[in-house]
Amino acid sequence: MRKPLFIIICILALLIGAYPLIYAFVEHKNTFLGSKSLEILQNQIWKFAFFVHIIFGGISLFIGWRQFGSKFRNKYLTLHRIIGKSYVVSVLISSVSAIYMGIYANGGIISSVGFIMLGFTWFITTLAGVIQIRKRNVIKHQQFMVYSYACTFAAVTLRLWYPLLQSISHDPDKSYLAVAWLCWLPNLLVAYWINKKNLEIN
Repeated sequence: MRKPLFIIICILALLIGAYPLIYAFVEHKNTFLGSKSLEILQNQIWKFAFFVHIIFGGISLFIGWRQFGSKFRNKYLTLHRIIGKSYVVSVLISSVSAIYMGIYANGGIISSVGFIMLGFTWFITTLAGVIQIRKRNVIKHQQFMVYSYACTFAAVTLRLWYPLLQSISHDPDKSYLAVAWLCWLPNLLVAYWINKKNLEIN
């Protein structure tokens, strides 16, 4: 990955990773919660899952980018492992809550399936990465973690795609249906390309 692009990704990850902090300073009606029905907002399980999702998802986004780069891994292996464990725990917690939240996604079945599949993919790729490193299969571990962070980065691409689609279609509802898939499927394609290039280099 070229350095300028990596820097942009890091900046976006840090900014969106800190996004949950707005819920401590902004009225909830002016946030994503303002788009949910009163019935859902009164569902304490959903509300708990929402805050768990954004807090731990924010942490995984905020710290996950630092894992990439062989110089950092080789020089600070202990720190790499600490960040990695924190990342994995955050993702597993956030992905499970995301799967539950997906059932209640705005837009109905199309967006629900998109977000639920994202949650499952996020969970599975992260868990697979853990399994591979325990088997000491470093290459496979790295590949799965690239896929994992591609799913994590959906928090960023969602916020890029949605306003773009809205400005083109002038239809917020249909834009949300599309973004439920566009926020993560292209990310996985990019992750596949990155993994393929890394294999060619190695």
